[in-house]
Amino acid sequence: MKFYDCATAPSPRRVRIFLAEKGLALPTVQVDLRNGEQFTPAFRALNPDCTVPVLELDSGAAITDIIAICRYLEELHPEPALMGRSAEERALIECWVRRIEWNGICAVQEAFRNAAPGLKGKALPGPLPLEQIPALAERGRLRVQHFFGWLDARLANNAFVCGPNFTIADISAMVTVDFSARAKLEPPAHLCHLQRWYREVSTRPSAKA
Repeated sequence: MKFYDCATAPSPRRVRIFLAEKGLALPTVQVDLRNGEQFTPAFRALNPDCTVPVLELDSGAAITDIIAICRYLEELHPEPALMGRSAEERALIECWVRRIEWNGICAVQEAFRNAAPGLKGKALPGPLPLEQIPALAERGRLRVQHFFGWLDARLANNAFVCGPNFTIADISAMVTVDFSARAKLEPPAHLCHLQRWYREVSTRPSAKA
């Protein structure tokens, strides 16, 4: 297997943290997104969407979705379980992950990519030259604040996002909070449950991945 990464990008970081929690190391290729390496013919042949992460299997198949990559790795290395042990746990964890992606990650992306000066003409990841829409940046900032409140409420009676155990949902939520700082958005101090949880997850050794 070969893992295509970019050390400065939030999306592959979710996989790096997952790998660190599993105690796994993979041969890694750094893709220079800043200089457009994702648009080269060689990388397009691997992933026509021109995004990272990508997990290239020994068969030559390429997995280009974060959750699909993590699920594949969990099948191969089930301990520690980060995606649930029972059918119910797996379904609920994936449900929460998808909500975090839509309400959190997509909202931050909307705020950041529609406002960052260096992303003019690149409002969405991938090969399409899409212009920034300032109104979407503003909407994204509002959505992020709602996400912070939602996450705080979820953590009021739960040690972690999905209950007593650290899972991929916590990885996704932590990366979302860190990504939001790029858009100059941080959880308000009065969201004490979110603040408590963030202190705990961000000091795990894997958070440095």
